[in-house]
Amino acid sequence: MKISINGLHKAFENRIRLGIMSALAVNDVLDFISLKEYLDATDGNLASHLKALEKEKYIGMEKSFVDRKPNTKYFMTKEGKQAFNQHLQTLEKLIKSQK
Repeated sequence: MKISINGLHKAFENRIRLGIMSALAVNDVLDFISLKEYLDATDGNLASHLKALEKEKYIGMEKSFVDRKPNTKYFMTKEGKQAFNQHLQTLEKLIKSQK
């Protein structure tokens, strides 16, 4: 039985990007610090992966100030939800085909 892997998105191949999308799939909004702690990533590493997902329009961000400190919050876009769900469905089909 052949399974098409065309539904897999290259943007989600990296563990940090996959982690970002997974975290945002179950949380409407997360700030930079929460994502950093959750994924155990460095500032620079996380920032570069967030930018890559923003470039693809899979996530969006809101900047604000909390007690005069910058606070950046991230959320999954409609396009991001669709792409991530397709990615997960394709993985699920691939896994089930191996039984």
